[in-house]
Amino acid sequence: MSGGPVLILGGTGEARALAALLVERGIPVVSSLAGRVSQPRLPVGEVRIGGFGGVDGLAAYLRETAVCAVVDATHPFARVISGNAAAACAQTGVPLLRLERPGWSQAPGADAWHWVDDHDAAAEATARLGSRPLLTVGRQSLDRFVGPLAEVPAVVRVVDPPEHPLPERWLVLRARGPYTEDGERELLETHGIDVLATKDSGGALTWPKMAAATAAGIPVVVVRRPGPPPRCAGRAHRCRCRGLGRSAVTTTGRQ
Repeated sequence: MSGGPVLILGGTGEARALAALLVERGIPVVSSLAGRVSQPRLPVGEVRIGGFGGVDGLAAYLRETAVCAVVDATHPFARVISGNAAAACAQTGVPLLRLERPGWSQAPGADAWHWVDDHDAAAEATARLGSRPLLTVGRQSLDRFVGPLAEVPAVVRVVDPPEHPLPERWLVLRARGPYTEDGERELLETHGIDVLATKDSGGALTWPKMAAATAAGIPVVVVRRPGPPPRCAGRAHRCRCRGLGRSAVTTTGRQ
């Protein structure tokens, strides 16, 4: 690979693993993190934190730094930056690769979970299925649950403090994975959790809660992943990257 650096978008474990592999091979890398987490785990190599200023800002950055390829390794629900990356790469002709961890739709017990299309539907389903929910939907989506669960003593787990005011009856737990199944089982039992609400983040880091809830017979509400941005609707396939495990990759090639 010649020219400028590879730009890796995202602070995911997959992004960090890829950055380490490329640095090890002497390939220049810039990892870009959104800056939404107060103390993110930093990858090796050069790191930039903060947004680009939309599609035009990202396109300008790609040109100015002569980026030779972009790897979108953002969280499966980071739709805005994925869309911006697709549009900016189409505008500049920079190759774009989507690196995404497999979801949980084929995981053990998934056929018994309650799958919904968005957080509003998840909130309604959660209110219907239990009275002591555990919410692990990310702090930016908690406001969608306030209405349906305002009078419910919900337990919320987040990495950083919530962005929106929450009902007084809600208990906020701040924690960062990885988690263990034993630890998740203890959490469910200690707080009397009778329904789990989450999203299809996939991966092993937060899988233990799914396993613990399923084993305990606790209903699980899961928000499906959003579809890819229109410009990313190219050929998709599965691959096994050395050191990364099995990941879903969508490549758009040169736009």
